[in-house]
Amino acid sequence: MATKLGEDRTGGVYYQDGRLVVTVTDQAAERTVRNAGGTAKRVKRSTAELTALRNELDSLGTIDNTAWSAEAETNRVQVKIFDGAPAAGRARIEKVAAAHSDAIRVDRVRSKLSFKATDIRGGNGIYSSGMLCSAGFNAKNSSGAVYTLTAGHCVPGTGNTWYMNWNDQRIGNQNFYRNGGGTDASPWRCGDCATVRASDSGIHPVGSVRYWGGTYKDITKSRFGVGGESVDRIGVTSQDKTGIITNVKVTVTIDGKKMYGMHESNVCALHGDSGGPLLTGSTALGLLSGGTDETKCSSSSSGTYWNYFEPVQRLLNERGLHVY
Repeated sequence: MATKLGEDRTGGVYYQDGRLVVTVTDQAAERTVRNAGGTAKRVKRSTAELTALRNELDSLGTIDNTAWSAEAETNRVQVKIFDGAPAAGRARIEKVAAAHSDAIRVDRVRSKLSFKATDIRGGNGIYSSGMLCSAGFNAKNSSGAVYTLTAGHCVPGTGNTWYMNWNDQRIGNQNFYRNGGGTDASPWRCGDCATVRASDSGIHPVGSVRYWGGTYKDITKSRFGVGGESVDRIGVTSQDKTGIITNVKVTVTIDGKKMYGMHESNVCALHGDSGGPLLTGSTALGLLSGGTDETKCSSSSSGTYWNYFEPVQRLLNERGLHVY
């Protein structure tokens, strides 16, 4: 009905108490709406007039932390000025509003605008330098800086940039890694580990693990694993898998890299799962390193899989970090 009447005879439509109201600017248009069984409301300004006012504000240029729109219900242009809007920009808006004081309403909002950041959790797929891996856990240092933990063998070195696999959102740069080295006499040194400073403004590190089955678990503590305990392992390729820790303080050599003090488990894992979290309940236990060369995982371990994990507590201790 509003389209039929045209922008010069209507001021838009809106819902009120479950009814769709058509605003109109003249008596004949009001009668037309009511004869058709609709609800009409007489207003002063047409859609064309409100659009012209909005276009005048649009012509002011880019003014950060502002928003405006034509509202059918109030028959005015509503302007919101949020914290952080530049003074010069506010002045331009207020000048236009003052010239149309009955048609433009300006409200101040005590909050800044920002794009909603992408959450990163343990178990998410991440990539860098062409290598797909999995995020392990997020951790903080004493100053509150956040680091995403993963496997060191994924991308040896530092300075490389990591991204979320599903939407290419930048996470930040790898600032520490190790893959192999050390001795059995230095059990405090992680064997296959990396930390990524999760510093991009578009990323939001969360202290939980995402199960691919659709649930989330908050990670509130960390410790070394215990032989025989049941564990969950999450990764971008094989998703959610279960098993037990079969041994701790294992010396293992993979692709010429000798690592000490690793956790061994019969849980299945595939390429791309590297760096992903090993946990029990809300407790962080490890980061996937490597193991037997599976091509397919069953829903639970069959006893034929052997995979090895960096004890996450060792990395946290070495880097002065804690889960949250």
